[in-house]
Amino acid sequence: MTATFSSIPFSLQTILLLVASNLFMTMAWYGHLRNLATAPWYLAALASWGIALAEYLLQVPANRIGFQQAGFSIGQLKIMQEVITLAVFVPFAVFYLKQPLKLDYLWAALCMAGAVYFIFRSP
Repeated sequence: MTATFSSIPFSLQTILLLVASNLFMTMAWYGHLRNLATAPWYLAALASWGIALAEYLLQVPANRIGFQQAGFSIGQLKIMQEVITLAVFVPFAVFYLKQPLKLDYLWAALCMAGAVYFIFRSP
């Protein structure tokens, strides 16, 4: 990592890497619906697999930093990932895939806020 990145607190490094990995993950999982809609499924799968490699190259260090240096539990890392997934997915679905913005996303976010509360509260 660069000196600039290493000066960032471990918890923020974890979050930034998870956000970046999630951008790749979302593109790998759903981008083919727009970009390769008429291509055979196996070509879309191969392209998605290639994009997913970038996701893993960011996600694995994020989880290691989060667990080993930042002191997050596995449950906390998982809930963080899910919240980030929703935060990345909604704008992607609305702006890139041209899906309607639904109130259901708000309800899902509220449920996740409850999950965050329970997983991060003191024992």
